[in-house]
Amino acid sequence: MTRTAYAVIHLKAIRHNVQQARLAAPNSKIMAVIKANAYGHGLLRVAQALNPLVDGFAVARVQEGVCLRKAGFKQRIVVLEGFTELEELQNLLNFDLEVSLHSPHQLEILKHQTESKQLGAWVKIDTGMNRLGFKAHEVNQVFEQLSACNVVKKPLNFMTHFANADDVNDLKTSQQIELFNQLTANYKGEKSMANSAGILAWQDSLTDWVRAGIMLYGISPFADSTGGQLNLQPLMSLYSRLIAVRDVAAGETVGYSGTWTSSSATKLGVVAIGYGDGYPRYAQIGTPVLVNGERVPLVGRVSMDMITVDLGLNSTAKAGDSVTLWGEKLPIEEIAICSNTIPYTLICGITPRVEIVESKHSEALFSS
Repeated sequence: MTRTAYAVIHLKAIRHNVQQARLAAPNSKIMAVIKANAYGHGLLRVAQALNPLVDGFAVARVQEGVCLRKAGFKQRIVVLEGFTELEELQNLLNFDLEVSLHSPHQLEILKHQTESKQLGAWVKIDTGMNRLGFKAHEVNQVFEQLSACNVVKKPLNFMTHFANADDVNDLKTSQQIELFNQLTANYKGEKSMANSAGILAWQDSLTDWVRAGIMLYGISPFADSTGGQLNLQPLMSLYSRLIAVRDVAAGETVGYSGTWTSSSATKLGVVAIGYGDGYPRYAQIGTPVLVNGERVPLVGRVSMDMITVDLGLNSTAKAGDSVTLWGEKLPIEEIAICSNTIPYTLICGITPRVEIVESKHSEALFSS
C-alpha cells in the first residue's frame, strides 16, 4: 500500500550530531536526553543508535528508565523528574537508575529507607529556572541530610538547568553558571549544567557531564538559526503525498471559514496530512511546503486530515506526487516559526497514525 503521511528517521545523523557535541565539549561526558519518546523519534530506536556513542542517558520519568533497562541498556540513566512515591523509588533502586533530587518530599522518603541497595543521586540546584530544585540557602542543609542517608550513594552529584541559555545575549545564564560554581565548589561529586544551548554557546557551563538534547535530533536550540547552520543533521523528515489537484477560480475561498481567497485562477493541491498526524494546527497561510521538491505556500486552514497548497496555475503536479512537510531543504525550525511554536512541539507531536520509516543511509546530509 502506498504511504500517506510518514516520517523518516535518519539514524545516520545521530552519529554526526554526537560528534558535534563531542567537538564542542571535548572534556565532558555526554548524557543523551531521550525523554518524551526521544523527542518523538522513538525511545528504543534512538537509544540503540546512541548506544555505542554516548556515556549515559537522561529521561524524564521512572518508567522511561525502566523501559531502557528492560531492553538491556547498561549505561548510566538519570531520571530528571525524580520520584514522588515509594513505588517509584523502589523501581529506581531495582533497575539501578540515578535520580534528580529536588524537593524536601523526596528527602523525607529517603531518610526512612533501610534498603541495602544504593541510589545514585544528583542534587538539583535552582539557580534561576524556578521550576525544580533546592534554593541556594538550602544546599548545605540538603547535603548534610543526604550524607546521613545510607540508601544514597556517595559522593553526591550536582546539576542545574538553564532558563535562558538559548539567548546568547541574556546575562542570566552567566549568573546561573557563577552561582552553581559557588555553591558546589567544595563538593567532590560530578557536576552537570549544560544543555544543548550550553554546549554550543556557553563554554563556562561545560563540566563533568553535558546533557545533549535537541541538538542530537539535528535541531538548533537557538531561535535565530537552523540545525543545518550549526552543522547538525536533521533526524526526522516528514512526508506525505498529494491526493487531489483542483482548479480554483479567482475570488473563491478555500477551507474552513474561508480564511484564504484566491486572487487569481490557480491550481490547488490537497495533501494527506493534518493536525491528526501532528502537523501544526496553527500553521499560517504561506507556510512553505515542498511538492516534488518545489516550494509552495500553505493556503486555508489546516484540518484534521488534510492541508491545501497553492500549486500555481501552470503546475504539472498530480495526485500521488511527493510532499515534504519538513526535512530536506525545508528546516523544521522554519515551520515552527510559521506556526508560532518551537520545533520541540512539532517532533513530539507526531501521532501514532504516521508511519515511521528507519533509514540508516547517508541521505540525512541535508542543507539548511
